[in-house]
Amino acid sequence: MSEASNGEAGESRAGLVAFQSVDFRKIFGARVLNGLAANMLHIAVGWEVYKVTRDPFALALVGLFMFAPNIMFFLIAGATADRLPRRLVLASCYLLHTAAAASLFFLFSAQTPNMVLVYIALFAIGTGRCFAQPASHAIVPNIVPKEHFTNAVAWGSSGQQIAVIAGPAIGGVLLVAGAPVVFAVVTGLFAANLVLMLMITSRQQTFAREPMSVSSMFAGLKFIFNRQIILGAISLDLFAVLFGGAIAMMPIYAADILNVGEVGLGFLRSAIAVGGAACAIGLTQYPIRRHAGRALLISVAVFGAGTIVFGLSVNLYLSLGALVIAGGADAISVFIRQSMVQLGTPDEMRGRVTSVNSMFVGASNELGEFESGTVAVWVGVVPSVVIGGIATIAVAALWAKLFPRLRSVDALSAEGIANQSEA
Repeated sequence: MSEASNGEAGESRAGLVAFQSVDFRKIFGARVLNGLAANMLHIAVGWEVYKVTRDPFALALVGLFMFAPNIMFFLIAGATADRLPRRLVLASCYLLHTAAAASLFFLFSAQTPNMVLVYIALFAIGTGRCFAQPASHAIVPNIVPKEHFTNAVAWGSSGQQIAVIAGPAIGGVLLVAGAPVVFAVVTGLFAANLVLMLMITSRQQTFAREPMSVSSMFAGLKFIFNRQIILGAISLDLFAVLFGGAIAMMPIYAADILNVGEVGLGFLRSAIAVGGAACAIGLTQYPIRRHAGRALLISVAVFGAGTIVFGLSVNLYLSLGALVIAGGADAISVFIRQSMVQLGTPDEMRGRVTSVNSMFVGASNELGEFESGTVAVWVGVVPSVVIGGIATIAVAALWAKLFPRLRSVDALSAEGIANQSEA
């Protein structure tokens, strides 16, 4: 490609070009609403569960029950996204989310919540998310032109980060009025997502043609393991964020270490998204055009460093600053990883490949919370977070050695990633 062509391509990926698609506007709106609902729900569940049990392991179980469906159903979820209209898959998932959030409203309205039923509701939400994630990411290339895709990825990340900023803060404020208030609002937001999905009109999807079989469900895994760059990017997120899951300990930091209460907990959760939103919005205007592999590895290491500072801090402002830096680094790594996975995968297989990616992401977040809570029981809360940050930096350094082709990725393009990823 000539230098002039490169310049034109770069310009086409920046700005607001993704919003030229009416359906992308709906997807973007749904991601914002879903982000608001998910983060409000997470902060309310975390606070209420810890308030009722005063047990870090109970917080670990929250992560476990929300993550378990990822392992149980990710193969079926990916195949579903490749064989059925992705907009209808998403609508079904948001219907399940609405019902589960409504059940949490009634459970936490009781004087003594039934924790078994709470975990069942969280399992249902995890199941809906397991099926929604591959469909949500795989549908984007169906509704925006190829040259606008990285801009759509950046804006999608921006919308999610903005929701993560507002969601915990709003959730923390509403939590003062009671958990049922939070769950009532969350139920309404999930219902709005359902309506938006039913309004999508795009039908430009290439469906999987091979017969449904165990082999076809495992095709996504086979595809990933035959493309080392995609394998390296996805596995990096799993092992790095698995050890850097400080979010699970935030209710304890807010209540017992920083002594900032419910509202402070909301701001701690939002701080990660402040850095994430700043970087994600920056990427919509200045996308990464060179040295993408190095940027991915460096961003993961910076995330680990921010986690260490947060773990050691006893000052609210230092903690917020560390989380802002960690959030910005995480947003960059998410942008690069999502671009690599989607650009390097054919449409008829995007659901299955993205489902595997989503399983790794779920492991990074939910299983990371379980790991943090469990280690906190053994060695204490602060050592748990600090050790996790150190391990994250070590993983970034190790992956630079194990996946040299990932480290050497330069530009983010479909052709370049597809060619370099072949084993």
